[in-house]
Amino acid sequence: MTAGDSGQGAASGGRAPLIQLTGAERTYMVGHSPVHALAGIDLAVEAGEYLSIMGPSGSGKSTLLHVIGLLDRPDRGAYLLEGRDTGNLSERERAAVRLARIGFVFQSFHLVPRLTAAENVALPLELAGVAPEVSRARALVALASLGMEQRADHRPDQLSGGQRQRTAIARATIMRPSLILADEPTGNLDRGSSLEVMELLEGLNRDGIAVLVVTHDPVIGERAHRLVRVEDGKIAADSTRTPP
Repeated sequence: MTAGDSGQGAASGGRAPLIQLTGAERTYMVGHSPVHALAGIDLAVEAGEYLSIMGPSGSGKSTLLHVIGLLDRPDRGAYLLEGRDTGNLSERERAAVRLARIGFVFQSFHLVPRLTAAENVALPLELAGVAPEVSRARALVALASLGMEQRADHRPDQLSGGQRQRTAIARATIMRPSLILADEPTGNLDRGSSLEVMELLEGLNRDGIAVLVVTHDPVIGERAHRLVRVEDGKIAADSTRTPP
């Protein structure tokens, strides 16, 4: 594949892609100088895909993830998520879509320090109005599926880095999203824990969830089935591959 091919990942049979970015631009002002974090991104991602976004520091990869995750808006261009034009959504509607359809896994875990692992995992359900007892029951099942049943009542400061990331993954998937966005998910982990976390994310992908990983680590990035390289706010390369 070549950079800028708007047909990459195009849906078959008339079905809309999970993600469709067209001409996405995002500019920030640093002092009096504009910085073009995204400079005309065309990207289509199918439901159930597994791709990594790589590039040097400042290339725009994290900005791209924030736009896809509805944490930021492009200044120009269009972003359709599951065929829905996100440009017309209010902030309340964007928050509702994030909660229901997108799971986030971050380098720094972003767990609530005062809550236990089970309470952290149950939080999205409670925000969605699910009864507390149902939320806890589902959180315990999610933690058990990741080997965390013995740590359900431990706070984040009582967990190892790998256990915190497992908790974050359980929280990211508790709403059964169609997309998981992982921003440097192994950045604070040793190599062994990193590989365990990636295997968990890849297992979710095999279950049909699209997984998009932003990483600077080629060992992690090259595990994906599709590798998108971003440079200077543009897609410099987009290739489908068979991972080792």
